[in-house]
Amino acid sequence: MPTPHAQLTLAEVVAIAREAHAGQRDKAGRPYTEHLAAVAEGVRARGGSDEQIAAAWLHDAVEDDALSAQWLAGAALPQSVKDMVLAVTKRDGEDLAAYTRRILGTPGALLIKESDLAHNADPARLAVLEPATRTRLAEKYAQVRRLLGLAPGEASAEQPVQANPAGD
Repeated sequence: MPTPHAQLTLAEVVAIAREAHAGQRDKAGRPYTEHLAAVAEGVRARGGSDEQIAAAWLHDAVEDDALSAQWLAGAALPQSVKDMVLAVTKRDGEDLAAYTRRILGTPGALLIKESDLAHNADPARLAVLEPATRTRLAEKYAQVRRLLGLAPGEASAEQPVQANPAGD
């Protein structure tokens, strides 16, 4: 275990995320950690920083109650990682416009959400779902992409960190 003032390494973050989501399955019945790994790899492939990759591994931890917000607040992580994780964490009762504004207003978070959407909307992943679920999710992901200003379908070449891409 790291000393109290040492930052968690990326390898330690990966291990924590894998343990926190152990036994969890995605909508298709696959181990949820496969999604986390795919999102993190998507962030890396899009030129993301180690902090963005760490946030990608943790992007669903608070939302899925795999780790608590209190754990995140006290974790030996850079504040930017915590901010990105919280930016992409959906809140109960929050509308999509507010959610996407928070992502756009948080440096580095857009790249994580872009990678998450790309993996969630992967036709191979969607193909195993019931048609009604597949259609509903595809429409939801397309709506979020529009609100984030991302091109429909495939991944755009977003810059790894944009301080204020909305321009306001």
